[in-house]
Amino acid sequence: MISTTPSKLSTPARLTAPATAKLPRWALFALCAVYILAGLIGREPWKSDDVIGLAQMWTAAFSDNAWMHPQVAGIAVSQKGPLATWVGGGLMVLLGPILDPIMAGRVANILWFTITASSLWYGVYLLGRRAEAQPLALPFGGQPSPSAYGRMLADAALLLLLATLGFLWRSHETSAEPAAVAAQALAFYALARMADRPRSGAITLGVALAAAFLARGLPAVAPLLITLPVLFRPGTTLVREIRWLFLLALPIGIALSLAWWIPAANSNPYWMNGWWHWHGNVLGWISQQGAIGTLRNLPWFLWPTLPLAALAAWRWRGHRAMLHVQLPLALGAAAFVMLFFTQRPSDPEFLALVIPCAALGVFVLPTLRRGLVNALDWFALMSYSFALFVIWLGWTALSTGVPPRLARNIARQTPGFIAEFSILSIGIAVAATVAWIALVTWRVRMRPAAMWRGSVLSAGGMVVSWLLLMTLWLPSINYSKSYRVVSQGLAQALEAEHRVVGKTACVRTIGLGLPQRASFALFDQLVFTPSPNCPLVLIQGSPDQLVIYQRRPDLEGAVVRWDGGRASDLRERFRLVRVPEATAP
Repeated sequence: MISTTPSKLSTPARLTAPATAKLPRWALFALCAVYILAGLIGREPWKSDDVIGLAQMWTAAFSDNAWMHPQVAGIAVSQKGPLATWVGGGLMVLLGPILDPIMAGRVANILWFTITASSLWYGVYLLGRRAEAQPLALPFGGQPSPSAYGRMLADAALLLLLATLGFLWRSHETSAEPAAVAAQALAFYALARMADRPRSGAITLGVALAAAFLARGLPAVAPLLITLPVLFRPGTTLVREIRWLFLLALPIGIALSLAWWIPAANSNPYWMNGWWHWHGNVLGWISQQGAIGTLRNLPWFLWPTLPLAALAAWRWRGHRAMLHVQLPLALGAAAFVMLFFTQRPSDPEFLALVIPCAALGVFVLPTLRRGLVNALDWFALMSYSFALFVIWLGWTALSTGVPPRLARNIARQTPGFIAEFSILSIGIAVAATVAWIALVTWRVRMRPAAMWRGSVLSAGGMVVSWLLLMTLWLPSINYSKSYRVVSQGLAQALEAEHRVVGKTACVRTIGLGLPQRASFALFDQLVFTPSPNCPLVLIQGSPDQLVIYQRRPDLEGAVVRWDGGRASDLRERFRLVRVPEATAP
């Protein structure tokens, strides 16, 4: 059991019982539900990782049975790991009778988010109720109880996660990244749990290590492995439980990882060679461009948790041996060190810092003066109010043409798009805006003492902004990023060709990108072949590239059967041609 006796050591935390007033559970759950569901329902799969991840799930479930070695419509994708494909593909099979494959695959995002959010909440709660984490005892009493204090910190940490800018899009992307974050969050919880229940914590840690490896290979599990020697070294809180690390956690993690890796390597060495090649492209000394990109992108990606975590590390600098500081600080430091051993760090590597920054940053809240807390609250209030105004203004310009200058600028980004009014979308956007106004009014008029008040403003502003984007702006975003219309046009052209020729002809490709291949497979089940004898050839490229391609000897005399492309991108075109002298295999 965890001791709840106040620590005799001095502490920078100063807090009274009213500041730990309980955040209503319905409000917290509703905020989390709106956060994850907005952007999953009604959104088309977008180019790159999102549609590739869904296509890998679809291929495993309905096409090539590629469970051990993820593929996209016959093309090996030797990157990351199979965990997201297993879960998403399994959900496609399980929920196929009631949901379309795209939405069934996205249920995995709800699962990953639930694991991430609950692991962060319970991990911070366990750390926050420890004796050494408690605020300074007041002379005449009135300090919060350990459980109320831990609950307040856990609520605020979860709200900070929702407010993290970079986590927003990636948590809705159907790829390996949400699974990797969930595994890292589960490892954080497991390490916090080992302090009072070492065996169950060690078992959970072993599962988390294997899940991180199976989600995204060594780049995802390396920060966790780097952290372990730091947390279990002599003189630390967890050193007493080191035997469970070697008896349970590491053996379970290694066994579960090898259960996939050994049969995968033996059954398909070609795929596994590509997997190792991908590791070689990701890992290595950071490049100059990678360093510049990290300095430019990391601060906004981790806003607002990064500055809070840095301030927490300073405020608790004399207490770094205590688990509530040491654990998130070690995880964050390990993830930061890994950036220097990644050639071109980007969002997937930055995500390893999301949980440590939220878990550490929340411990600075009880150390802040009221004036600084109020300043942060007002900054969140003004920033998100302005963001909502801009979103509404842009939508008004897109829909009505007023103001004209802004409307012309937006039209240049979405050429050919015709705005359509949706009563449901507008109603949801209006309701969300009213909810934000009510939240702001509550903050300004009631002046609550609860320490989570600023976090709920940031999280609420982020959720409302995202909800407005996924309602008012979703049609135009889908128009710019989805290949559904192109896929439908190609499918109709192939069907017409089938009626003319009288049989289904194979189709080979030239210059077709992986996201485009994934889109065609996912939307219309179009799977192409590498055979050089196919009479039909699908070519992708710029208009100039299409002309050059058709001068190739193997395309001599080809007849154009179909031209297509996204109206929002005139530089990317597709052309289906028939080569007369080619014969189907």
